[in-house]
Amino acid sequence: MPQSAEKILDHAPLFREPEYRQMLAEKKLNFECPHQDQVVTDQREFTETWEYREKNFAREALVINPAKACQPLGAVFAATGFERTMPFVHGSQGCVAYYRSHLSRHFKEPASAVSSSMTEDAAVFGGLKNMVDGLANTYQLYDPKMIAVSTTCMAEVIGDDLHSFIENAKEEGSVPRDFDVPFAHTPAFVGSHIDGYDGTVKGILEHFWKGQERTEAPGTINIIPGFDGFCVGNNRELKRLLDLMGVSYTFIQDASDQFDTPSDGEYRMYDGGTKIQDVRNALNAEATLSLQHYNTRKTLEYCEEVGQATASFHYPLGVQATDEFLVEVSAISGKEIPEAIRLERGRLVDAMADSQSWLHGKKYALYGDPDFVHAMARFIMETGGEPTHCLATNGTKAWEDQMKELLASSPFGKEAQVWAGKDLWAMRSLLFTEPVDLLIGNSYGKYLERDTGTPLIRLMFPIFDRHHHHRFALMGYQGGLRVLTTILDKIFDKLDRETSETGVTDYSYDLTR
Repeated sequence: MPQSAEKILDHAPLFREPEYRQMLAEKKLNFECPHQDQVVTDQREFTETWEYREKNFAREALVINPAKACQPLGAVFAATGFERTMPFVHGSQGCVAYYRSHLSRHFKEPASAVSSSMTEDAAVFGGLKNMVDGLANTYQLYDPKMIAVSTTCMAEVIGDDLHSFIENAKEEGSVPRDFDVPFAHTPAFVGSHIDGYDGTVKGILEHFWKGQERTEAPGTINIIPGFDGFCVGNNRELKRLLDLMGVSYTFIQDASDQFDTPSDGEYRMYDGGTKIQDVRNALNAEATLSLQHYNTRKTLEYCEEVGQATASFHYPLGVQATDEFLVEVSAISGKEIPEAIRLERGRLVDAMADSQSWLHGKKYALYGDPDFVHAMARFIMETGGEPTHCLATNGTKAWEDQMKELLASSPFGKEAQVWAGKDLWAMRSLLFTEPVDLLIGNSYGKYLERDTGTPLIRLMFPIFDRHHHHRFALMGYQGGLRVLTTILDKIFDKLDRETSETGVTDYSYDLTR
């Protein structure tokens, strides 16, 4: 049926109209050269078997739907966490459009970033002219306090040298000689977004700290949150806890305000972020703590080189992980953990005990960044659940060994399996051959949910098909309560669907769970 002003259909119901169904059927028949339905059914059933799983896991030269993104995305996100900083990607416009759209679709906020707009001629002759013009335009048009430069595949393949290019651009007057233009080489064909984040944060700290004299301020702490799609809720929750303790701290790379700007009639291209002066002063901190170890390995090495004590965590979520973080902060700062925080811990423990009968023995499949999977597996075991499949496409052998050690520490983890470097097509085989009760990851898991029937809980970047999850904390005791509630809601929703028919599937007329 044609659209009309009186009845506007969204695309989903529109394509269910008879004429569209006929159009799509004819397209499939005439242009897609489909196999017979039985052939498709047979092949699908084969892909659900253990035999296919072995073939699937033997893949070496092909990756299907990896649970990671590329380095420059992490670099762009990292840059947004500093005061009036414009991310500048030395590469093509199309690449930058991907980073911006990925961030804006998750946070439902504008994600500003610029490109040096490299095209075929730059790929042959180098991108120096693009850098000179691009920095000049960025400085004049967007009035930043800092421009943070990263690279894409094109710039890395041809070997463009960011340091010399930026120096040449300053010589030609693109930006003032003393204007801050830190940089990081972030080749998209190796590593992942967490490596791009790490390189960019390190590059910014090195830009401000290199050659400066350090005067240690005892008890002061730098906090690096890592690449975190829930930074809006998490950073604010952690600041609340640190403020309750009276700790002197600096959040290095704080994107919580940048991706949560208010609608009050004023457009903010930049909002919040770690102040440039605070970044300079952060050299004098006694210690730098990372909330995500695998996001910040190079950065922490650099912090150690300048004389700071360092420690790292794996996304402090749940009881024990939050305990460890707060105890470390207390030891460095000399500040006691107040009674108010102790009570929050007790309330989380009480909530977990209240729901124990529904959580005990539930089996989970987890995927995402290495620190997140570590944190979720640990929290699940605290609830009496079993993290049966733990997968991180950007996980390393060191992460795999660390995960196995964690899982072996609890009877709920002894049967768990750890998969570093595997993708979501491998996860599909796991879900068919060794089914679980719940799947935890990002929006890309919805296709696994449809295919395997495993209910998906969205707790990992990116989340495109739900709104505002990132505004609520996952870290800390309050964040643990949020995660606990989210898991329970999914369990109860599934139970309600399975007992919806009175006298057929529901004999007890349950109202209370």
